[in-house]
Amino acid sequence: MAITLHWFLPTNGDSRSDLSLGNAVGEAGSRVDSFGADRAPDLDYLSLVAGAAEQLGFTGALTPTSSWCEDAWVFTAALTQRTERFKYLVAFRPGLQAPTLVAQAAATYQRISQNRLLLNVVTGGDDVEQRRFGDYLGKAERYERAAEFLTIFRQLWSGQSVTFTGKHLSVEDATIVPAAAWPDIYLGGSSSEALDVAAEHADVYLTWGEPPAQVAEKIDAVRRRVKNLGRARAAAGDLRFGIRLHVISRQTEEEAWAQANRLLSGLDPDQIRRAQQIQRNSQSEGQRRMSALHGGSTDNLEVSPNLWAGVGLVRGGAGTALVGSHEQVADRIAEYHELGLDEFVLSGYPHLEEAYAFGEGVIPILADRGLLADRPARSS
Repeated sequence: MAITLHWFLPTNGDSRSDLSLGNAVGEAGSRVDSFGADRAPDLDYLSLVAGAAEQLGFTGALTPTSSWCEDAWVFTAALTQRTERFKYLVAFRPGLQAPTLVAQAAATYQRISQNRLLLNVVTGGDDVEQRRFGDYLGKAERYERAAEFLTIFRQLWSGQSVTFTGKHLSVEDATIVPAAAWPDIYLGGSSSEALDVAAEHADVYLTWGEPPAQVAEKIDAVRRRVKNLGRARAAAGDLRFGIRLHVISRQTEEEAWAQANRLLSGLDPDQIRRAQQIQRNSQSEGQRRMSALHGGSTDNLEVSPNLWAGVGLVRGGAGTALVGSHEQVADRIAEYHELGLDEFVLSGYPHLEEAYAFGEGVIPILADRGLLADRPARSS
């Protein structure tokens, strides 16, 4: 299967040095100060990011969910009217809204966007963040609820009446008018509960950017679960695999590492210490694994060839970046692809400029190697 590339929409604001702004929890980072020098997450700026990514050849963009962000559903619905083919991977928290309402919203979104919705399920790895939304379930219960939610959601898309009684969610004679195209479900996580839910309910399992050997172990663990499910997995079809990474790609390796060092240059030890304390309080197994890559130290941040853990020193969630020349970054993507990863969700600071750096530098190389979906190699 060919590679599909996605970009990222910073609905909390953008910056040339976003590492100094991170709140150390989750995918979003910190909300920008409207009076500061950072780029506010307004519709005009994010239209530029989405439009550039579309023009450069990315299929779509992940849009995060957090109390620090603009709402992903509302914002991306507006962006569908400013782009033509670009898809939006909308992160949402299952159970904060009833599954019938979410299914209804998803079907409406598909109709008004001409089928450009993808869905990223975020169960939440931080009790403090969940309580901001009025959710007091523990981590294990949130995964139970997510499984029930996705069971109902998929059944509703059949167009049939659904009655379901679960531990956390129940519906009676629920119906929607489904859209023609199913919005693929993406689900990430490193805990046993996450792997279980992904194996049964997801269309794409996402991992954060760990070294290839660790990623291979997770893929194998999910595949074993899929095999054990047998017919119970049939409704969701074949499971695909993806990875979430930052990228710093330049003409030369030296330029790329110089940029990585610049991102860290404004940090002081107190910022790193505070960020690491917040990350240690997270219940997320994925966050624990990200933190273990750097151990809170600025030493030895290249944890695998061209895989840099510096982002995770102050930013929660995805904390690693591919750093190197365009050829080197393409090599690393090809290596992950050989492990079975077909979808790459990428980002970089600032997102407009880094989309161009990757799009003009790496995408042509991947295309020349015949790795990209719907992208022929250039003639010599």
